[in-house]
Amino acid sequence: MLENESHTWTLFLDRDGVINQRPGSGYVCKPEQFIWLPQSLEAMRLLSGVFPTIVLVTNQQGIGKGYMQEVDLKAIHQHMLEQLSDAGARIDGIYHAAGIRAYDSFKRKPSPGMALQAKSDFPSINYNYAIMVGDTFTDMMFGKRLGMKTVFIAPGYLNFMGNYWPLIDYRFNSLYHFARFISKAFM
Repeated sequence: MLENESHTWTLFLDRDGVINQRPGSGYVCKPEQFIWLPQSLEAMRLLSGVFPTIVLVTNQQGIGKGYMQEVDLKAIHQHMLEQLSDAGARIDGIYHAAGIRAYDSFKRKPSPGMALQAKSDFPSINYNYAIMVGDTFTDMMFGKRLGMKTVFIAPGYLNFMGNYWPLIDYRFNSLYHFARFISKAFM
């Protein structure tokens, strides 16, 4: 997967459905609603040993819809970062888009706004040497538009992907399965 080891690789991660449980039809609005997916903390520990830069990019339209405020999201992410640190893992940058899907802002995935912000903060990012891990086709479009490798997290077999297969470079059942695969590549 990481065929050119002379370059530094960056990991871009979606949040809901990749590292924490999706809240169903609602939103994670409080720290206590942020529930790690099984083995995702261990996955993050493994990934922290592989990637020098790990970036979280998350659409959070719950803010735009008024279910929560920026301060609530900041508290959720602070809680998440503390638990990561306790597990010997890290995320280096967190970017979010608070806009509502209907407005299709430049910042909201699949648009590249959050990736451009990350590159501004981490100039060593080269999108051709980056991996986007997500659980939606929007995540895959985001990665492909920027020239990244894409990893689709989806438990079980998916027979409804149809025209989206070209957007997906790899598929794993969980972030942990991906982390084990990629960390073994560097052993």
